[in-house]
Amino acid sequence: MTAGTQDAPAVSAPRTPVTEREPRRRSFVTALVVLGLLLVVSMTAGLAIGSVRVPPAQVWGIVTHALGVDRPDADWSGARETIVLDVRAPRVLLGAMTGAGLALVGTALQALVRNPLAEPYLLGVSSGASLGAVAVIVFGVTLFGQVSLSVAAFAGALVTLFLVYTTARSGGRITSSRLVLSGVAYASVLTAVMNLLLLTSDRGNEARAVLAWTLGGLGGVRWGTLWLPGAALLLGICVLLAQARSLNLLLAGEEAATTMGLNVGRFRARTFVLLSLITGVLVAAAGPIGFVGLMMPHIVRLFVGGDHRRVLPTAALGGAVFLIWADIAARTVAAPMEIPVGVLTALCGGPFFLWLMRRDARRGTGRGVV
Repeated sequence: MTAGTQDAPAVSAPRTPVTEREPRRRSFVTALVVLGLLLVVSMTAGLAIGSVRVPPAQVWGIVTHALGVDRPDADWSGARETIVLDVRAPRVLLGAMTGAGLALVGTALQALVRNPLAEPYLLGVSSGASLGAVAVIVFGVTLFGQVSLSVAAFAGALVTLFLVYTTARSGGRITSSRLVLSGVAYASVLTAVMNLLLLTSDRGNEARAVLAWTLGGLGGVRWGTLWLPGAALLLGICVLLAQARSLNLLLAGEEAATTMGLNVGRFRARTFVLLSLITGVLVAAAGPIGFVGLMMPHIVRLFVGGDHRRVLPTAALGGAVFLIWADIAARTVAAPMEIPVGVLTALCGGPFFLWLMRRDARRGTGRGVV
């Protein structure tokens, strides 16, 4: 799936002076290297920290041995190998993929609607995914085995996307304001239906299961279910990086972007579809985890500037690092009880959201959705 643009070979985007590009390029390379190292350290910590502590040297030994490297000096038990490879490794990978994907979606959404407060749940897709998960739990559907919850949540997200897109489209055009308002309206309706299903269920254990899922979490993931979020992340990275120039053009306004050769309506519609699909897959896998897509783009722009060719990969790496550490905190802060990771991201993202609102109010730059 790719976003549509009109070819305009005679017109090029505004160029940044060379004197300004060079420091940004150096900052970008530095940010990639630092975030890459932080990601390796974070994943090592995610595999090592938990109710059973595993030394980092043993973590690397277990991982390299699983990859086929002969380790005659193996000094770990079978139980520790199972904990690292079968319990923690899928969880850490899901956290990295979910954090990276949500950061990518948030970065693109903020450019598409030209609103610094936009984040991946703006379109109500998470509510559709939540309703699909609740339906599976309440009705006990196991048609797809262990991935039934993910499949149902993904289907709910897709149906919601179709309804929102159809409702927002009027007169052959789709505007950001209609899309957002449609998303808010459908989110309210779907949340009400979800609560109704829960309240009318005749089984007593659904409430706890639904609450745990709707608060977001990375527990219970298995290797066999990681392929779907992995595919969604790969799709998002490839398409969005290919369309980084178009995202840059949108920052200058619709008229300027049209002058530069961008078919704004077609590009925005197709990219909204792509972003909603990615969000639906991630919500299906990890539950609705908020604010990652709000915080990461703003943080990385401080270091690499506003060019989406640089913001997208750095935001993805930052989101992966952030969510891995959020999950580590969720597992250890109140051990042996586990806090839903979505609660911790909300505790970080809520104040960040309020700070952004106050900052824009002071600058007089707060913008509604265009």
